[in-house]
Amino acid sequence: MSKAQSSKPIEIKISTVVAVAVILRTVDAGALDAAMKSMTGGAPDYFDNEFAVLDVSDCDLSAATPDWPALISLFKTYSLNPVAVRGAQSGQHEAIVACGLSIDTLARPRQEEAAAAPAPAPAPAPVPAPVAAPAPVAVAASSAMIVDTPVRAGQRIYARGCDLIVTAIVNNGAELIADGSIHVYAPLRGRALAGATGNAEARIFALSMEAELVSIAGVYRTFESGIPKELAKQPAQVRLAGDRIDVLSVRA
Repeated sequence: MSKAQSSKPIEIKISTVVAVAVILRTVDAGALDAAMKSMTGGAPDYFDNEFAVLDVSDCDLSAATPDWPALISLFKTYSLNPVAVRGAQSGQHEAIVACGLSIDTLARPRQEEAAAAPAPAPAPAPVPAPVAAPAPVAVAASSAMIVDTPVRAGQRIYARGCDLIVTAIVNNGAELIADGSIHVYAPLRGRALAGATGNAEARIFALSMEAELVSIAGVYRTFESGIPKELAKQPAQVRLAGDRIDVLSVRA
């Protein structure tokens, strides 16, 4: 029997997919389009066809009903592919699913959370302080993914739940993603996205900073005009300062 005949027609396996969180504070398509043009400089491939989760937790949806097809079309023009919605009220789920989007159940709408929150319990009676506190328990250091080979154009490497260490060159068109920090002990010429699940303390370190795009906790900075002259091809680190991405020298 041939391999084609003996193989299963379908298999389901666990797969890690990284999606960009698009945090909306309005659902007005015109205002969002203007903001996206300002953010991307009008570049149609700024996000390189990333998956996107539309987070509407901060929107006042009682004042305006989202036009989901219009929002999907808008973000697709900027190479973002919406796949799910987070923070929508339950009454909107049917319309969202009808547009082919999933409901992100990791976070409930803030309005519903507030309504469902139980009344605070009465304060417990004070108890005597313990005579001696137990000794602190040592916590094992988080692991890191180590890559020793060059990362080629078109490759994407994701270090889930840990740092990513690369000891070889990262070429243009390659992409590094880590939930923790990213360390590149070679030229970094592709895209590097640290703190992918929201860790604002994550950083990016490169022995030779030549990146196309860097991101910390979803905040992006691109280098269409090149890395600042004093930092180009020099050891550097990238960190998040509020809503701003800073690129700093690491030389003594």
